[in-house]
Amino acid sequence: MSAGIEASAEIAIAPWREKLSARIRKIEGGVEAVGVGWTIPLLRLVAGESPKVQLKELQRLLVIPLVGILIFVAAWGVFAPKVQTSLGAIPGPLQVWEQAENLWVDHKRERAKAAAFYERQDKRNAKLAEAGKHDKIKQRKYTGKPTYLDQILTSLVTVGLGFVIATAIAIPLGIASGLSRSFNGAISPLVQIFKPVSPLAWLPIVTMIVSAAYATPWSWLPKSLLISAITVTLCSMWPTLINTALGVASVDKDLMNVGRVLQLPTWKKITKLVLPSSLPLIFTGLRLSLGVGWMVLIAAEMLAQNPGLGKFVWDEFQNGSSQSLAKIMVAVLTIGIVGFLLDRLMFALQRAFTHSTSR
Repeated sequence: MSAGIEASAEIAIAPWREKLSARIRKIEGGVEAVGVGWTIPLLRLVAGESPKVQLKELQRLLVIPLVGILIFVAAWGVFAPKVQTSLGAIPGPLQVWEQAENLWVDHKRERAKAAAFYERQDKRNAKLAEAGKHDKIKQRKYTGKPTYLDQILTSLVTVGLGFVIATAIAIPLGIASGLSRSFNGAISPLVQIFKPVSPLAWLPIVTMIVSAAYATPWSWLPKSLLISAITVTLCSMWPTLINTALGVASVDKDLMNVGRVLQLPTWKKITKLVLPSSLPLIFTGLRLSLGVGWMVLIAAEMLAQNPGLGKFVWDEFQNGSSQSLAKIMVAVLTIGIVGFLLDRLMFALQRAFTHSTSR
């Protein structure tokens, strides 16, 4: 009797499992793209697929990486206190976590101060409005110090601006280089010369040019942010340019011949034939460029004094307090995690537009 009930239940849930398996296959690529591919074996276990296979896959995707992280954290906790510096011993995981919490508390405290400032300002302006003194009503911006989260946001805005400028320059140059051997021959030496140049070499030149050409900065685009963004552009555009040129040059010749037979205009040939075929390599270049830009940004912000993560690290180094080293370690981990998330974002876009399976 019980066996019959179990068989009936199995038959009843079989269609549900098939639907779930089909949905898992649809979302698998997107889940992997955002870096949580370890959830797929768990979903497949729920769908009733082979427990042995899925547990092995879960071990590969989740357990082994976690073991690696735990070994690293344990080694860090054991060996870090034994290394003495001018600022004291290298902080261990607990000290770094404590400073991360302190930075979060500082952020909330600063936000509370800003909220209180605007509340007082609104009350004062309301009283002036009631008294008919509209000419004395003023809206001032809170000028408190930027918090750690504000500095992360500033760095993201800076690298985003530099990356957009780099993309706008590199992709058209790469397309022209891939389509024309003459243009490629002209631009190739310049790429090879400027590609290895350090951001520390670009920064003084960029600073002088921006200071001369951008004498009255807009409030929403400070000079230090623009200097850092242009430095990011100059150092990060090369992978996109090179990969775009390679992708365009690798387009199937038969496809290009079809364009000639149909007498497609150059613009249509690029948008309908060249770009769709070369998108995988273009996105590979964009991922590399974004990674390079994020690394370059920290050095650029240190020297340009743009109020982002680079300036945070430099200020803590200059501060020299007993907590500075732990805060610098927080920034190092933040830079790594944000860099990973930016790469996953670009990979997700690559999967969405090119159906690429590369990781």
